[in-house]
Amino acid sequence: MMNNKLDNWNPIKFVWLFEIPTKGGNMKNIIGAAIALALSCSYGFGLSQTSAPEGAEVYIISPNDGETVSSPVVVKFGLKGMGVAPAGIDKPNTGHHHLIIDAKLPDFTQPVPMDDNHKHFGGGQTETSIELMPGKHTLQLIMGDKAHIPHKPAVFSKQITITVK
Repeated sequence: MMNNKLDNWNPIKFVWLFEIPTKGGNMKNIIGAAIALALSCSYGFGLSQTSAPEGAEVYIISPNDGETVSSPVVVKFGLKGMGVAPAGIDKPNTGHHHLIIDAKLPDFTQPVPMDDNHKHFGGGQTETSIELMPGKHTLQLIMGDKAHIPHKPAVFSKQITITVK
């Protein structure tokens, strides 16, 4: 799995990269603090989890667990008890899909990583076609809110295993 470049990002350390030299040294970090705050909010630091509707479920319609398929693989997403809304849209009881490929579930308190193992469907898509190498692969869905942060409680599917021939 590829590492998310923001996994070890620290907004406090980031501020020090943008210090503003002043005569007395009393007024440092004004621009750096503003940039760090903006980036922190953009990447979910300081944001709280959105509540999931009671009984919400996400699942993979196809392929089926244990199925042998050809690449590209068409994956269809299912959802019960909540609606689909694009990323950035703050609408109650909604979220958007993230497909996890050959990886574990992410930290539920942070935005879902953006890498080869975590595909984002922030446009509200409910299916995709993915290229996979021959062999066994795991697939799992997790819903994310307007900021790509999993809901509370997290709404995720059972992990399935497929074989690509």
